Amino acid sequence: MRMILIVPLALVLSACTWVHMAPGASAVKVVSGPPGGCEKRGEVEVSVKHSIAFIDRNPIKVRDELETLARNEAPGLQADTIHPLAGPSGGSQRFAAWRCGR
Repeated sequence: MRMILIVPLALVLSACTWVHMAPGASAVKVVSGPPGGCEKRGEVEVSVKHSIAFIDRNPIKVRDELETLARNEAPGLQADTIHPLAGPSGGSQRFAAWRCGR
């Protein structure tokens, strides 16, 4: 009986977005590689839950949430551009932060 309740609950929760854009983060641009003519401000590592009750979350949602978290961190580094250093792994991902003056 419990399994009947756990599986639907896990599926519903796996579709939820738990990360919201912080003020100022919407102005941060995401690029695919290091931007030219910009000052590197540092790196950030972000992480989210990638599975719930042994059920993997939608990888696109996980990737979007990781990107949002990295964008949220950029203003604190006085950065206006980020790019991923590698793909997501186990719910974590590293990004480089840049100030390009846009």
